[in-house]
Amino acid sequence: MSRPTPLSGFPEWLPPQRMIEQYVLDRIRATFELHGFAPLETRAVEPLDQLLRKGETSKEVYVLRRLQEDSADASDDALGLHFDLTVPFARFVLENAGKLQFPFRRYQIQKVWRGERPQEGRYREFAQADIDIVDRDTLGPHYEAELPLVVADALGGLPIPPIRIQVNNRKVCEGFYRGVGVTDAEAALRAVDKLDKIGPAKVAELLVSTAGTTEAQARACLALAGISASDASFADAVLALGVTDPLLDEGLAELVRVVQAGAEHAPGLLVADLKIARGLDYYTGTVYETQLRGYERFGSICSGGRYDNLAASGDERYPGVGISIGVTRLLGLLFGAGALGVSRSVPSCVLVALPDEDSRARCDRIAAALRRRGIATEVSPSAAKYGKQIRYAERRGIPYVWFPGAGPDSGGGAGGSGGAPAGGGAPAGGDQVKDIRSGAQCPADAANWQPPAEDLHPRILGVSPG
Repeated sequence: MSRPTPLSGFPEWLPPQRMIEQYVLDRIRATFELHGFAPLETRAVEPLDQLLRKGETSKEVYVLRRLQEDSADASDDALGLHFDLTVPFARFVLENAGKLQFPFRRYQIQKVWRGERPQEGRYREFAQADIDIVDRDTLGPHYEAELPLVVADALGGLPIPPIRIQVNNRKVCEGFYRGVGVTDAEAALRAVDKLDKIGPAKVAELLVSTAGTTEAQARACLALAGISASDASFADAVLALGVTDPLLDEGLAELVRVVQAGAEHAPGLLVADLKIARGLDYYTGTVYETQLRGYERFGSICSGGRYDNLAASGDERYPGVGISIGVTRLLGLLFGAGALGVSRSVPSCVLVALPDEDSRARCDRIAAALRRRGIATEVSPSAAKYGKQIRYAERRGIPYVWFPGAGPDSGGGAGGSGGAPAGGGAPAGGDQVKDIRSGAQCPADAANWQPPAEDLHPRILGVSPG
């Protein structure tokens, strides 16, 4: 068999990176639950007609087909892998509304798939961690201020660079566009959303060619997009542009509430940035994008917004607001920069040394006793000399080696790189444990010995790149 070639955009991380990912996911999950969000998992596939009507995604959706499908049966052609978790969540709410209590707070941590061009921090298969709040008929605006604070809480306890959440409100943009006479607000939003990627000159061209604006209207749209402030002064800057519209006033009031709440509870976290539009068409109010300090050039690692019509069918309407952490994207950027590490490459805290193969059952019992008390333990794979077994633990980053009873003496000392237990062997019938980093060794009993708290589990470390 020839050496396999990695698939671009489908990351497979090594065990130390996977341990970091699990730690991050556990932290996010615990924080979401502290804020009252209930867990949910939805199916991986959705009807294509649902996926394709939610924005500019048709080129990114993976279609689901059977290899040996019947050419006369095209039913599988109607299914695609979900590209985010908001669309399937909206469908779930509609299907199960009679079983849910509103307002419904849920979190969802799953893989999603997008057929976009892979690059640093962007993947075709990746994990997202979403929170959403939906209600029946109406949804209070205070939830739009709550969600970014939850995200800040979840990410703030991790050894990662600080975040800054940029917020805008689509009503501000649409009302402003209406006030200057732009008729295709959605096309204008999609053009402005590309501002960081292609620059103002190209966006101005897009506004004229795709949204049908005049050059003067394009300049006005860019003037709005250039407004940014960490306090409510952005509203005065918008009004100074001399454009009036009721929807603009409504959006400004909502955005002021969000920014003021952020300033009160997490100073420096939120900034009103009126170029933020989000490319998906289902957003109707507040929108979020999140920058990782020092990694701004890679774009947002967490985004979302308010949607009033996504979960709606006939007379039923369930407005919601949600925000999604791109976990794989976040970690991929930090891994690529060498900015995250782990204190050891395996969960094991203790290696039980094996004096000889006849002692394996006794060593297994020691390991079992330690595991019952939550200490990750493995038994040495072979009854080699103690020095070799200690070097095996060193290579794996295991901090402690457990010597059962009076094991064989290979002549080494406690302070060396390997030899026997201190003093040429443990006391008859007694075990000893050795911290192989310092060489310190002491008698131990598997029924009550406990490592220091910092050694019990691998620790996730923030590392200064370079």
